[in-house]
Amino acid sequence: MSYIEKTLSSEMKYKGKILNLRVDTVDTKNGVSTREIIEHPGGAVILPILPNNHVVMIKQFRKPLERDVLEVPAGKIDPGETPEVAAARELREETGYSAKSIRLLTKMYPSVGYSMECLYIFVATELIPGETDFDPSEDIDSFTYHLDDLVDMVMEGKIQDAKSQVAILMTNELLKRGEPELK
Repeated sequence: MSYIEKTLSSEMKYKGKILNLRVDTVDTKNGVSTREIIEHPGGAVILPILPNNHVVMIKQFRKPLERDVLEVPAGKIDPGETPEVAAARELREETGYSAKSIRLLTKMYPSVGYSMECLYIFVATELIPGETDFDPSEDIDSFTYHLDDLVDMVMEGKIQDAKSQVAILMTNELLKRGEPELK
């Protein structure tokens, strides 16, 4: 079993709208050290699948990378919201679709070395078209791809967003296994 680090002190360095940064002083197996930790409320990720295994993807500019990124719809979980409610809200806001069926695929921690962020990854089926409702600062374009093409894009390194990679590959594997809820 791993050594469980005991927190000796904790100092909040930054409190923001989306995340906080704190520095913990911890007792380690070999002495005292510090850990920089990002606190995040978590996010909901949703892969919207249309008939014939077509998937609605979004593209938006991501400032940290200074470029457009092709990804599945996603967003942070608001206070008091469940991950499923957040997924349904983000699906509608970013694509205009609502879904009769939303299923949790998995939850993941994208960067456990410095972040508490937990992403809940869903697949949405039986989609109903509607109107988008972007946040004021969002500029999003949506595109439809066949799931096979998205798998190829992941394997070729063309889709580099981790949450999208997980959602695409898990959905593809479940379909290959004959998951009845995804047909």
